[in-house]
Amino acid sequence: MLLLTRAQPALLPWPLCAAVFAVLLGACAAPRPDPRAEAAAALALGAPDAIVFRADAAPLDEPGAPDALPLAQAVRRALSSEPRIQSALARVRVAMADADQARLLPNPVLDVALRWGPGKPQVEVSLAQDLILALRIPRHASAADSRLRQAVADAVTVALDSVAEVQERYIAVQTLESLVPVLVERWELVDKLVATARARLEAQEGTRSDLTTLEAQRVELDVDIAEERRQLAEERLRLARLIGEPSGAATWRVDPWTAPALVSTVEARWIDAGLQGRPEVQSAAWTLAALGDEAALTRLLPWEGLGAGADAQRDGDWAVGPSVSTPIPVFDMGQARRARATAEQIEARHNLTLAKRRVVEEVRVALQSLAASAANLNRVQSELIPLQQQRRRQAEIAYRAGQTDVTAMFLAEQDLRAARAKAIEVEQQMSLALVRLQRAVGGPGVAATLGESTPTTPPAVPVSSINPSPTRDASHAPNR
Repeated sequence: MLLLTRAQPALLPWPLCAAVFAVLLGACAAPRPDPRAEAAAALALGAPDAIVFRADAAPLDEPGAPDALPLAQAVRRALSSEPRIQSALARVRVAMADADQARLLPNPVLDVALRWGPGKPQVEVSLAQDLILALRIPRHASAADSRLRQAVADAVTVALDSVAEVQERYIAVQTLESLVPVLVERWELVDKLVATARARLEAQEGTRSDLTTLEAQRVELDVDIAEERRQLAEERLRLARLIGEPSGAATWRVDPWTAPALVSTVEARWIDAGLQGRPEVQSAAWTLAALGDEAALTRLLPWEGLGAGADAQRDGDWAVGPSVSTPIPVFDMGQARRARATAEQIEARHNLTLAKRRVVEEVRVALQSLAASAANLNRVQSELIPLQQQRRRQAEIAYRAGQTDVTAMFLAEQDLRAARAKAIEVEQQMSLALVRLQRAVGGPGVAATLGESTPTTPPAVPVSSINPSPTRDASHAPNR
C-alpha cells in the first residue's frame, strides 16, 4: 500500500509522482463487455424479442388467459413470464455490476493527526492509496468479465430448460388428449363384449369364465382411463404454471397432436453444433478463464500491504521525506492460496471435459431415440395397423357369414384400437426425442442452422391419419 503523507502538494518529490502516475496508468482496464443475455437466449431459441428483462416481480397470474393455446404462444408466454429466466437475467446484472466495480480504483484514505505536547502542536497529514489493488485491476477486471459471460451462458441455459419443459408438457397434454378418447372407445367395445358374453351365458352358449375375463378387462380399462385423465389434469396444471397462469382453469384448447419428421443430418454435424452452441460448455469455459486470471493474481499475494510514499510532519517547520513499507514474506508467501487456485483450475478443466462429454452423449442418445422411434412408428403404421384392420375385416366377414359370433369381431376391433393407441404413444416419443435433440445442441435456433427439415414446433401430421374412424369425445366415457 502506498502511503502519501503530505502537508503541501508542492512538497511531493516529482519522481514519486511519476511512479504513482505510471502505476495508476497501468491499472487501467479495457471497457466492460456488454453481452446481451436476452439477445443470446433469443438467438438460441429462434424466438426474437421474446425475452424482456422485468425489474418488477410478475403478478401471480398473467392477464389475458387464452381460449386456444398454440405451442408457439405457450413458448412465448413462458419466456415472457418465467421467474427463473428473470432471476437469471438479474444475476447477469449482478455480474455486470461486479465487472464495473472491478475497474474502479480504491478510494484514497486521508489521515490527519494532531498532537499536543511541549512546544507547538504537531500536525501530520497523510493520503494513502493502495497500489497493489490498483495493479490487480486489469486481471481482476478480466476475471469479472469472464464471470459476466458465464452468467450470460447460465441465463441462456435457464431459458433453454424452460422452453424444453414447456414443449414436453405441451406434448404430454396433446398426447393424452388424443389417447383418452381411444381408451374410451376400447372401454365401450369391451362393455359390448361383456353384454354379449352375459347374453350367451344366459342362453347357455357361453361360459362364466369368458364373462369374468371380459369384466376384468373392463375394470382394467376403467383404471387406465381414470389414470390417463388424472395425468392429463396434472399436465394441464403444470403447463398453466409454466405459461404464468398457476391459478387459471387450464381449459384452453391445444393444437392437435402432431409427429415430427425424421431429421436427415449426419451425427457429426449435430455433435459439433452442440459443442459450439451449448451454453453449459460455454459456461464451463468462461469459469476456467476466470480462474486463470484469479490464479495469476496470486503472484502479488506476498506483497500485499506494500507501500511507498512521502511522510510530512510539521513541528514548527515542515519536514518531508520518502518512506517505504514492505511485508517480509517469511511465513505466508501465498503458497496455500496458489495451491487452492491451481486445484480450482484443475476442477474446472475436468468440469469442462464433463460438459463436452455430456453434450456428445445427449446428442447421440436423442438422435438414436428419434431414429428408433421413427422406425418403430413406421412399423406400427405400415404393418401393425394394416394387419389389425385386415383382421377386423376378416372377423366381420366371418360374423356376417355366420361362421363366428360377434365376440371375435369385437376383440379384433379392440386390438385395432390398441394398435392406434400404440401409434400415438410412439409419436409422442418421437416428438420428445426432437425436443431433446434441439436442447442437446443448444436450442431450436441452433438446430435450425443445421439445415433441419423440421421447424421449431413439430410439423402437422393429423392424428386422423392413423385413426380414420370417428373419435368420440372423452366425456362420453362412463362415470367412474
